[in-house]
Amino acid sequence: MTPDFSKTGESPADTPPGPSATPSEAIKAIPVRHYGRYLTAVIAVALLGTIVYAFAQGKINWGAIPDYFFDSRVLSGVGKTLLLTVLAMAIGIVGGIMLAVMRLSKNPVTSSIAWFYIWFFRGTPVLVQLVVWFNLGLVFEFINLGPFYRDEWSDFMTPFLTALLGLGLNEAAYMAEICRAGLLSVDEGQTEASHALGMSQAKTLRRIVIPQAMRVIVPPTGNEVINMLKTTSLVSVVQYSELFRVAQDIGQTSGAPAEMLFLAAAWYLLLTSVFSVGQYYLERYYARGSSRQLPPTPMQKIRRNLLSLGRPKGASA
Repeated sequence: MTPDFSKTGESPADTPPGPSATPSEAIKAIPVRHYGRYLTAVIAVALLGTIVYAFAQGKINWGAIPDYFFDSRVLSGVGKTLLLTVLAMAIGIVGGIMLAVMRLSKNPVTSSIAWFYIWFFRGTPVLVQLVVWFNLGLVFEFINLGPFYRDEWSDFMTPFLTALLGLGLNEAAYMAEICRAGLLSVDEGQTEASHALGMSQAKTLRRIVIPQAMRVIVPPTGNEVINMLKTTSLVSVVQYSELFRVAQDIGQTSGAPAEMLFLAAAWYLLLTSVFSVGQYYLERYYARGSSRQLPPTPMQKIRRNLLSLGRPKGASA
C-alpha cells in the first residue's frame, strides 16, 4: 500500500532510500578482439617485406637514380611534361564547357554535333588518336588556311602540336560530361529566378549556374589533371621528348634502363602528389557555400595532433 504523504506532511525525498535505491555499479566494457585484423596485418607486412627483399636482391643500381634525378635532360623533360599537361587541360576544360553547353542546348543540330564529338573521342583510344594525328601527313600534303597560313603538313604538325591536339581534344570529350553533370546539379529554380530578375542566359550561366556547379565539377576535374599528367607518357610514340622518353633515352645511353624507369616513376609520383595537394585546397575553397565547417587542412591536422600529445585522455581541447 502506497503511503499518503499529503496527510503526514512528509515528502518522498524525506523517506529513507529502500533496497531498490542502491547506486548501480559502473559497467566494465571489454573490447572485442578482432584476431582477423591482426592476421591480415601480418600477411600484408610479410608480402611487403617479400617484395622489398626481392628488389633489394635484384641487379639494380639504386645509386644511378639520385645521380640522374636532377639531370638537366630530366628536368627539361619534367618541364615539357608540365607544360603539355597544363595546355592540354586548358584545351580540354574550355572545349568541355562549350560541348556541355551545346549538349544541353535545345537546338537539335548543336546538341547532335556535341553528342557525336563526345561519342567519337570517348570511344577511341587516346594512343590511336595520337598516332592518327601524327600520320595525317600521309593523307594531306599541305595545310592551307587561306591568306593566314600555308605550309607542308609535316612541317606544321610538329611532335608538340600532335601531342597537344591529341591529348587536348580527347580530354574535351571527358570534360564535357563532367561539366554537363555539374550544370545539371544546379537546381532549375536558380535559373528561373535569375531570368525573372531580367538576367540573360549567358549572364545566368556565368554568374549563377557555373559558380554553384564548380562544387561538383572540381573533384573529377582534379582527377583528370592527375590522369593527364600520367597520360603524357603516351606522347613518346610521336617523338616528343617528355619525361618518359627522356628517361628511356638516358637509360639506353647509360646502360641503366630499369633504373631510369624507376626515376621517371619517382618524378610522376612527386608531381601527382603536388597536384593532389592543390586539388584538396581547391575543393576546400569551393565547399565554402555547401559545408557548415570546412575540412581541416593538412597543417591544421598536424597542429591538432601535436597539441593533443601529452593531453590527458578525454580532456577538452
